[in-house]
Amino acid sequence: MVQQESCQACRQKKDCEKVYRKVCGAKGPSVTLPVVLAFLLPLVVFIASLVVFTSVLPGAKDESGSPTAVSLLPALFATLACMWGTRALRRRFGHSG
Repeated sequence: MVQQESCQACRQKKDCEKVYRKVCGAKGPSVTLPVVLAFLLPLVVFIASLVVFTSVLPGAKDESGSPTAVSLLPALFATLACMWGTRALRRRFGHSG
């Protein structure tokens, strides 16, 4: 409410309205897939590969049951490989990355 009241008294009110109409009317590509590929996919790959490497590799847990570097390092490398592969595929098929 306070912002609307201050806009009513502003001399540049018409210019702001034009800018907001242009911005709101702008059409652009969906960002859902790039966001999922950039943020969610590496996280899911890291967690999944951590679970797999912890259960598959012998000695991948310490005394407390926590995963050690034996399982963390392969999971990290799998995540990096996923990120590089995703970037390469997006570039190959015409998407900037």
